[in-house]
Amino acid sequence: MKSYVYPVIFTPVKEGGYDAFVPDFPLNTQGSDMAEAIYMARGAIEAMGVYYQDEKMPIPEPSGISSIQADDMQVVSFVDVNFDMYRKARDNRTVRRNVTLPGWLNDRASKAGINVSGVLQNALKQELHIDQ
Repeated sequence: MKSYVYPVIFTPVKEGGYDAFVPDFPLNTQGSDMAEAIYMARGAIEAMGVYYQDEKMPIPEPSGISSIQADDMQVVSFVDVNFDMYRKARDNRTVRRNVTLPGWLNDRASKAGINVSGVLQNALKQELHIDQ
């Protein structure tokens, strides 16, 4: 899994927060503070990169920081991205798994109308500390 590091120009917005411009991709985003602007820039770059991959377009090489021009009010920083990890994190396809249960437990779950697959998904999310 190849990671990239892209420069992003952050500009304070007088209403509060920051605008984030990514010179290597045609995109802007924003955040209510610097942390959110970085988070939003990362997500926007990853989404755009996955789109480029799907459309068989070349992924832009990151510009060097010396090639980025910014004024005194702006902050230039790098944002790291990994298109493969982004794609995997949003993979919502279903996967069939066999689960072994005692017969009596399966019978009781069926009689109670319990969706065993749903219970397993919820338990795995709780065990893995996933808030979705």
